[in-house]
Amino acid sequence: MADAPANTPKVRDNPEERRFEIVIGDQIAIAEYRLQEGGIMFTHTEVPESLGGRGLAKTLVRAGLKHAREHNLKVLPVCPFFAKYIAEHPEEQDLLHPTYRKILGLD
Repeated sequence: MADAPANTPKVRDNPEERRFEIVIGDQIAIAEYRLQEGGIMFTHTEVPESLGGRGLAKTLVRAGLKHAREHNLKVLPVCPFFAKYIAEHPEEQDLLHPTYRKILGLD
């Protein structure tokens, strides 16, 4: 996976809050998750309206998937945005938990 461009906002993992975050000024975009045995369930992605249109949700998804890959975790995309992203990016589908491969119609 290629490195992000220099102007891509920094994503931080906040394990205490169980979410990935992008902070811009006093606004925060988030991708919430729950760790499970051998997996990570992405439950919700939210970008403040004032930060919309910048691709922040996709940046959060990519960071979450990179984390899953680096930690050998299977992805359970409960969040519709995560599910759609993975369905549209075959290069990430190896991360899916088998149950979600069927849910997304990939098997």
